[in-house]
Amino acid sequence: MKGLIYIAMMLAALYSCRGAREMDLSGPWAFALDTADVGLLEHWYDKPLADMIMLPGSLQERGYGYRPGIDTRWTGQIVDSSWFKASLYEPYRREDNIKIPFWLQPERTYVGVAWYQREVYLPPQWKGKYIELELERTHWQTTLFVNGSEAGSNDALLTPHRYAVDGSGRIVLTLRVDNRVHIPVGINAHSVSDHTQTNWNGIIGRIRLRAKPALHIAQLTVYPDIAARKATVELLLSHKAPQDAGLRLYVEAFNCGEHLASKVRPVNITIAAGSSRALAEIDMGDDVLLWSEHEPNLYRLRAELSCRGESERSSTVFGMREFRAEGTRFRVNGRPVFLRGTLECCIFPLTGYPPTTEDYWEKIFSRCKEYGLNHVRFHSWCPPEAAFSVADRKGLYLQVECGAWATVGSGGYIDRWFYAESERIVREYGNHPSFCIMLYGNEPNGRNQVAWLSDFVSWWKAQDARRVYSGGAGWPDIDAADFRSTPDPRIQAWGAELNSIINAHEPHTSYDWRAIIAKEPLMPVVSHEIGQWCVYPNFDEMPKYSGILKPKNFEIFSESLSRNHIGDMARPFLMASGALQMLCYKADIEAALRTPGFAGFQLLDLHDFPGQGTALVGVLDAFWDEKPYASGEAYRSFCNTVVPLARMEKMIYTDVDTFRADVEVSQFSMHAMENAAVEWKLYGDDAAMTVVASGSRSVDLPVDNCIPIASLEVPLSAVKTPAKLTLEVSIAGTPYANRWNIWVYSSTDNQPLSQSAVYVTDDINRAIPALEAGSDVLYCLPRPALKPDRGGDISVGFSTIFWNTAWTRNQAPHTLGLLCEPSHPALAGFPNDGHSDYQWWEITTGCAPVLLDSFPATLRPIVWIIDDWFTNRRLGMLVEGKFGKGRMIISGADLLHDLHKRHAARQLRHSLESYMASDSFNPSEELSMELVKDLLK
Repeated sequence: MKGLIYIAMMLAALYSCRGAREMDLSGPWAFALDTADVGLLEHWYDKPLADMIMLPGSLQERGYGYRPGIDTRWTGQIVDSSWFKASLYEPYRREDNIKIPFWLQPERTYVGVAWYQREVYLPPQWKGKYIELELERTHWQTTLFVNGSEAGSNDALLTPHRYAVDGSGRIVLTLRVDNRVHIPVGINAHSVSDHTQTNWNGIIGRIRLRAKPALHIAQLTVYPDIAARKATVELLLSHKAPQDAGLRLYVEAFNCGEHLASKVRPVNITIAAGSSRALAEIDMGDDVLLWSEHEPNLYRLRAELSCRGESERSSTVFGMREFRAEGTRFRVNGRPVFLRGTLECCIFPLTGYPPTTEDYWEKIFSRCKEYGLNHVRFHSWCPPEAAFSVADRKGLYLQVECGAWATVGSGGYIDRWFYAESERIVREYGNHPSFCIMLYGNEPNGRNQVAWLSDFVSWWKAQDARRVYSGGAGWPDIDAADFRSTPDPRIQAWGAELNSIINAHEPHTSYDWRAIIAKEPLMPVVSHEIGQWCVYPNFDEMPKYSGILKPKNFEIFSESLSRNHIGDMARPFLMASGALQMLCYKADIEAALRTPGFAGFQLLDLHDFPGQGTALVGVLDAFWDEKPYASGEAYRSFCNTVVPLARMEKMIYTDVDTFRADVEVSQFSMHAMENAAVEWKLYGDDAAMTVVASGSRSVDLPVDNCIPIASLEVPLSAVKTPAKLTLEVSIAGTPYANRWNIWVYSSTDNQPLSQSAVYVTDDINRAIPALEAGSDVLYCLPRPALKPDRGGDISVGFSTIFWNTAWTRNQAPHTLGLLCEPSHPALAGFPNDGHSDYQWWEITTGCAPVLLDSFPATLRPIVWIIDDWFTNRRLGMLVEGKFGKGRMIISGADLLHDLHKRHAARQLRHSLESYMASDSFNPSEELSMELVKDLLK
């Protein structure tokens, strides 16, 4: 075996040289796991290693490590520990059937030391050169040995590891890689955690040796100055020049449709002997091309260094861009910008580590643009070079973090490490114009966090003005920061449960966050991790997991659904909960766009987050693929460069009301829109989409939000039957259009409650004798009457689940919205689309879930309440059946009280009573009253 490994490595070495200056070391390496961490003591660096592995890659994806089990040492907090002890999960704790519910399950795990070894032959022409080993990304700490002698170590987490290599001819490179979390960046940080990318061990991206002149360019930094139309270039040499050295700088624009190299003159300077640093100014010309989301123009700087007859070339990409804070706004090149962002949490299910090539980043950032975004926050990590290169071309503003979700300010090594890591990140990626924001990391802890983060921010603001800085994502507030990151401006806060805006307040669109952003000192405010709205799992995506991570969590959820006799409901649950998820995200995003002076938002998330208990919060799946209910076109209607908006005090009306709305526009395109024709119409849900009212107004739209357009007033007396109406506001000749549904019902004067023979009660002791007498009963099941284990502990809200109940310790709501067949005769008088919308708000609020797990397996409700995927209980809001001589609809909704002001509830009751009085009311299921009584205390 060792002979085969040696032959494979030698063959690879023969074909790995690229010209005279670079050697590609991808391919076979000798390898050994050091499970007991004895390699240093036993001098493994000076011995041949027995196994073989292919690099780049991780040892886990190559089949090394251990299969997950009940004793696996995971890197990440497990909040809900029920998998380890609950009988529900007992089948999934068996050695032959391990399935975990709290994140995607790797086929192999390993935390510890591994050794990698490669024999190479250095060409004779490399003699006397500076030879550098580059490892684009490792996980995590590395120590290099050359021919058995230690050459150095590196604990960078998010940038390449580079080593100087001494030797000639045949040399043996031996790497010790340790993925234990020795530096406390936090076990939940996405730079290291099993929640998302996995705690992998290996080397990815470029693995190469490079030969350079002894005097070479160590760093090339570009500082744009758009006001002066110049770029200042700082060049650092590897050491002091032994004699005068010549430097020639060239600049060319390369992605803007025209070649401008001739318009920027080359610059020649002399670096004096004894100097290791040079500064040069490049006049970019009056027709300089600026970089922004709208026009992502890029330049390439080439540097040629000559000294003692040797020359070296180096290059970097940059953009002429200024990103700064002014008042409560960010400005890019002097123009206001509104950040519409999502998180990227190092979620890569096929590999368990981030891609270092551009193709997948093209997919990610193209999808962001398709869904109206211009900003990506890398939560507690920094991506590889390829991500910045693609973001530069796409015109995306990136927020980079230094790999942490940790305690800071304790005075330990970690505090110094953050400075070092941030310097490495800026040195490696700082020229990219897409790199606009930098923070230490996520949600810090520590008694001294404010003081430490204040110093960190102040130090960086003094060092490099090419981007803006703040302390931690989420908190704390720091006066020295360029902007404030806070979770306060969102419609569902952590711990709010059913007391949030969307669950506790009648539907309206008149709220915004102006009071929150008015906090002193005034600075831009970016809302932290808004949304977090869940959807039912899409089990159809399971075959996509063809790599190292498997959706064993989805297998558990799917099997649970089938055990509860509703395996066929997965797709309907997905589509209905997805419609509600879209409605919740629309509410969150529009509130941000309605806020004057607001700086932007960061979604959690545009795509699914597979960890922290399984957080299915995306309208895209973990692969950035579209889910079947959420197109980019639909999402852009409320999340885009330009968005029409409407402030409405309510969404539910009667035919004696007047519909009122204040129309405005959020407009952050490249330029002001002059004489824009803003059009609006209110139309019906009938086949002809009958227009109730319409109008238009031509206005100038500056680059801003909260631009007033018109105040609408439409009497609704012409609406003679219960109806869904849609308000549409659009800008003529553009793709910008937005829509809102409202509902109009007959007033109490025009439609009294039915005088049918249906007996309506919320008292089971009155319902029973009525049924025994052969009556038809509408029984409104009161929530306080439920036993805790028969639905009483299930909190139903209007919204879908926030984040997920496993990680939030069962925060309400516990359900994912409603599902029904719109054409069911019971709902003939209650216009609906088969899923939750705002007309269901007052009906859902305070409703009792009808738990049907003990009822016949064939029983299906008229209106479903979609349960949490962890429990998959069969829940109904409206359930019908035959009970002896009588027939009954059980309603979990209160259809008895305050109906004079609960217009939707009154209309639903009217529809149900009409149905029950008709020939269509003929329940097929024979049910026992004991089943109902068993639900009650």
